[in-house]
Amino acid sequence: MKSFDLIIIGGGAGAFAAAIRANEHKANTAMINTGLPLGGTCVNVGCVPSKRLLRVGEIMHLARKHGFPGLEMDVKKFDFPTLIKDELDLVSRLRKEKYEKVLRRLESVGFIEGHARFISKNEVVVNEEILQADKIIIATGSKAKVPSIEGIIEAGFVTHIEALKMQKLPESFIIIGAGPVSIEFAQMFSRFGSKVTIVKRSPGLLRFAEPELTRRLEQILVAEGVDIITIEAFICARRENGKKVLAISVDGREVEVDSDEILLATGKTPNTENLALELAGVLVDEKQAIVVNEIFQTSQPHILAVGDVINLPTRQEPTAGREGTLAVENALGGGTKHSIDYDSVPFTVFTDPQLAGVGLTEEEQMKRMGTCNCRTVSFENVPRAIIMNRTEGLIKMVIHPSTDQILGVHILAPDAGELIAEAMILVKNKNTVEDVINSLPMFPTLSESIKLVALSFKKDISSLSCCV
Repeated sequence: MKSFDLIIIGGGAGAFAAAIRANEHKANTAMINTGLPLGGTCVNVGCVPSKRLLRVGEIMHLARKHGFPGLEMDVKKFDFPTLIKDELDLVSRLRKEKYEKVLRRLESVGFIEGHARFISKNEVVVNEEILQADKIIIATGSKAKVPSIEGIIEAGFVTHIEALKMQKLPESFIIIGAGPVSIEFAQMFSRFGSKVTIVKRSPGLLRFAEPELTRRLEQILVAEGVDIITIEAFICARRENGKKVLAISVDGREVEVDSDEILLATGKTPNTENLALELAGVLVDEKQAIVVNEIFQTSQPHILAVGDVINLPTRQEPTAGREGTLAVENALGGGTKHSIDYDSVPFTVFTDPQLAGVGLTEEEQMKRMGTCNCRTVSFENVPRAIIMNRTEGLIKMVIHPSTDQILGVHILAPDAGELIAEAMILVKNKNTVEDVINSLPMFPTLSESIKLVALSFKKDISSLSCCV
């Protein structure tokens, strides 16, 4: 049996952040990669490859739909297999540069490739070898959830993992789900030329986001040719005449839609089932997520967990990495109790326009305070958006009803993921509307939208000149 100060189970964002901080503490650490190749979801089958392909779709769409008179463009060549090869080459390059090389520099961290499972509260077995540690961090991530639809296994499907490696572009695509993966992949493949149908059970898109903005995004997707069907229930799936057929209930009647491929985008399931957590006394919830407190401790305080595998909110890449860093501090730092204010953690959905947000929505403020002080401004009022011919966006701000503190900002716009960084600081630092009104953003930029929505609480912005 080998003994360590710390064992990290996982090889993704949370695990790497934990390993880097453990190395800074000079803790004797074993890092066990279980599941995906080194780097986890983001670099291998998530952010990196999908955003590469989304960028290609944006360029194709811009060439055809730029909206400027006197300029006619087109896409002369679209070689889907070559694009996929470029995407996979990028994944390989970043995995090597940002994970494999980084790992080799961590002198205090030993790396083991294999599947780890608990055999006691302080011991795991991997490759038939027992490892023991005083502290253990679980960062095993999640996998795509397969919904309970009769015949779906026999009919066949892909998840985002397989969709990012396909060598042939499907002529038609059914995408099941209404979350970020569904929306991003729908727009991406639609712009590539596939006929895309989103099938969803919830009445809107992206349940965690502002409905006012998601309704506008839905209108944009439909205008681009994406069909969106809201159903009452799934009936079954089957193969027929070379197609995959999905039978659904819509408005009390059975409807069938068919396609070349079905993409499942119905959420994630935490990777806990093969860890033998019961032997360590670690509790999971009804969704199989590890239950942790605000400082990432499980039901066994010396075992911590971070990232997609836990039951805390806002499961995005920056969150997992920060959780990994803080978990090591809490485990090895001599009594520290670092946590994350999830209200100040932003999100971005990388559609075009992007949808980003940070802090409270109108609904959340109503739940917490019984009232909402909110304003929404169209990008038709933003000079830069007018110049760019990109006025389809919206920005919404939520403020405290008595102190004017900014509690939330939500943006649908080109590069909203960049704009939300400024909003994140405003929310995190508890800035007020007056702080923003007294700022001097560069003209003309999309970032002026944040000042304009702040001004809308005090003035009629339609009566203001450009540079006010």
